Amino acid sequence: MAKCIMLGVDVHDETLVVKMAVGTEQPETHRCANSLRGRGQFWKALKAIVKKQGCDRVVMAYEASCQGFGLYDEAREEGLECHVLAPTKIARSVQHLRRKTDEEDAQRLFEVVRGHVLAGNELPTVAVPDLMTREDREVTRARQDVSEKLTLLKTQVQTLLKRNGLCRPKATGKGWTKFFEAWLQGQAGDSSDLQDGAHIALATLLRQKEAVEKEIELLDREVARLSRKKRYAGPVEALTAVSGVGVLTAMLLLTELGDLSRFASRKQIGAYLGLVPSSNESGKRGDRKGHITHQGLWRVRRALCQCTWTRVRTDPEAKAAYARIVARNPKHKKIAVVAMMRRLAVLLWHIGLDAQRRNDCFEREAV
Repeated sequence: MAKCIMLGVDVHDETLVVKMAVGTEQPETHRCANSLRGRGQFWKALKAIVKKQGCDRVVMAYEASCQGFGLYDEAREEGLECHVLAPTKIARSVQHLRRKTDEEDAQRLFEVVRGHVLAGNELPTVAVPDLMTREDREVTRARQDVSEKLTLLKTQVQTLLKRNGLCRPKATGKGWTKFFEAWLQGQAGDSSDLQDGAHIALATLLRQKEAVEKEIELLDREVARLSRKKRYAGPVEALTAVSGVGVLTAMLLLTELGDLSRFASRKQIGAYLGLVPSSNESGKRGDRKGHITHQGLWRVRRALCQCTWTRVRTDPEAKAAYARIVARNPKHKKIAVVAMMRRLAVLLWHIGLDAQRRNDCFEREAV
């Protein structure tokens, strides 16, 4: 068996804490600065250790975090076998949570890597998208984040009116109509019925809302531009043919899921998106299904929920399917919504996968 150096890396903004060993040896602790220079020095020192030990393989792992995949890219460029692990899938005891240190975290990751190398245990890895997908994902995520900010601002305006006992006129209709917005602008102006403090607060909320709406328009254009790229054009056209699915939802699905062919079945799609029920079975107690796991991509789940309600309102087939599921359990309509979300996710996966394969074939023929 070839000699292998195994590394568990605990990543922080300023430091990297590494546990490193060969085979069953006691791991050594190494620290370096989490900077371009610090990591460069560590790769150089690691190469010297590999040469001295006569190792043929280097395997390292670290947990996915807001640090992104930069360390993964560097490790691959240095010729290392690197894995990014899902924090939610690494077992942690209550004692570990109460005595959490950087070295213990690195040791835990090291043991996971050693179990994989020496015993063949499966690694709880996350899928690392290619660089272009990561870049495009930043745009779709920014668009969704700005939409969340707009929703929050509208809620703040409604709360301010309620807090100050100001009711909207019936003539403004329901929801955020043009008449309601015009009335709000009047309340933020000189003819306001609000006191000075609330008047100022409403004015700043409306200015923020206007700025966020401009950002939404700008990002919508950027998302539309991305959707016309060769790698997305075919799948986006196929996905948007489904009622209730727009360009943003299609791009969000494609950038968040990445290569759709990595999913082998609809069950994997449901589990990956956290749309499957949790399970609790022990001893003689039968399998009890609970709430959905909520694991995975909350962004996609939110988009699927919005699309599902649009489909239920506008598509006769979806409306009938929703009614059938509700009839089984009228007191728990959320179950029907989740079921429809899962059905939509599977449908979009099949359509997107087929379009992606056709697109790949077209690109190979073009080459």
